[in-house]
Amino acid sequence: MTGRPAPDAELDEALALVNDDHDRRSGMRPDGASAGGGPRSASAASGDPGHEAAPRPPSGPAAPSAPAVPTAASGPGAPSDRTTPTTPNNPTTQAKHRDITPWPAARTTAGRAPGPVPSTAPATAPSAVSLGQALGLVLAAPLAALTDLPSFDTSAMDGWVVAGPGPWDVRADGILAGHGQPEPLSDGEAVRIATGARIPQEATAVIRSEHGLIDDKGRLHPQRDVTQGQDIRPRGQECRSGEQLLPLGTLVTPVVLGLAAAAGYDELPVVPRPRAEVLILGDELLTEGLPHEGLIRDALGPMLPSWLRSLGAEVIAVRRLGDDAEALHQAITTSTADLIVTTGGTASGPVDHVHPILRRIGAELLVDGVAVRPGHPMLLARIRPDQHLVGLPGNPLAAVSGLLTLAEPLLRTLSGRRAPSTYTAVLREDVHGHPHDTRLVPVTLRADHAVPLHYNGPAMLRGIAVADGLAVVPPGGGRQGQELEVLDLPWALSEAGTGADTAGECFT
Repeated sequence: MTGRPAPDAELDEALALVNDDHDRRSGMRPDGASAGGGPRSASAASGDPGHEAAPRPPSGPAAPSAPAVPTAASGPGAPSDRTTPTTPNNPTTQAKHRDITPWPAARTTAGRAPGPVPSTAPATAPSAVSLGQALGLVLAAPLAALTDLPSFDTSAMDGWVVAGPGPWDVRADGILAGHGQPEPLSDGEAVRIATGARIPQEATAVIRSEHGLIDDKGRLHPQRDVTQGQDIRPRGQECRSGEQLLPLGTLVTPVVLGLAAAAGYDELPVVPRPRAEVLILGDELLTEGLPHEGLIRDALGPMLPSWLRSLGAEVIAVRRLGDDAEALHQAITTSTADLIVTTGGTASGPVDHVHPILRRIGAELLVDGVAVRPGHPMLLARIRPDQHLVGLPGNPLAAVSGLLTLAEPLLRTLSGRRAPSTYTAVLREDVHGHPHDTRLVPVTLRADHAVPLHYNGPAMLRGIAVADGLAVVPPGGGRQGQELEVLDLPWALSEAGTGADTAGECFT
């Protein structure tokens, strides 16, 4: 497992409260056994009539029995482990049987959806932006130095610049940074110099202020041995003009901005942010106040724009369309975004309009259902060669699963970003898996293990709100001590040049 800082004591206490409260609500004894009846329903009402329910144990006298796997993820929203698959535990085989895409294959398809990307060119046409606008973007071309760095011999310290052997007669003038070429020095001469100032011709060394002493005759004496060229930064020490400093695809960080400025740049060639539009579907969604009379609060409208920005997109609009098929058709066919993201409506219920609209406009379905829980009704479609649609389930955690499965790889390719390094973490305790599908479970990371979090049902955000990532649980579940891949949550990236500016968004 890669090194991760341990949360502080306050967060540890908060995490314990979340899991303890979950166990209490779900009737779990401290040993993990149920103190009462079976688990409650997997999900609250959501914006997606096709939301997934948690797998349930078989019922009735004919139900086969199988040993239960202890888990930290029991209770509301957690799938049961009492169903034993009767076919080989192979996600690819199971997914093909059910005509949906295996989770790893879905991510690969999404990453390749924009088309083949040559290693020498970005996926999107580059643009030149000012240094102030480049933070968080990706270089669309290698960064080559426009000048030598430094562009002239400079002093690395405040002190005296000297010529020849000492002691030295100190000239009355001094050399400051930002001034032109100073007068040359003769052997036996010294002159005061500031850090970054130009070195005069014939100079041999710089003596730091704390390493020199001036006697009563105005002569400088070294307090340490003086070597040729000490504390002088020679021209081109860091790079020569034309030398490549950074390769194509480098993320522009604050340090990259500083290097580019030092190397002579006013603008940088970058891959522009892909433009994304969010379409919120569902007549049952409220934008304010408490849920009432069958209506629920929309959690995705406030969450998705910031999440998409953290994945490198520029969100140009967030529209609330309800369950209006014609409004959805109009929004999709008139959108200028590179990526359209819809919420809910991806199943086959009476008001699930996403599939019919995609068929109506002749879109190409690249992924139609993924073997992952939560979030299996997600989809990816190509509307035009340069425009894609990601259909997310309406349940909040299922939508998060769809973002990391389909939107993240697609946006990564469009924005020219490199794939993040994968890492694993050791499970501190057993965690349930789906009989056939991959399962994404919120976890918090400690120095040497991952702790599965409760409240991880498709409609729940309480667990992931305190999570560090999502553990990729294979079909059948994970065992204590097993190493599992962890998907990072992109909060760090969201602070890099994306900001919280909502300029240009249209909320309707």
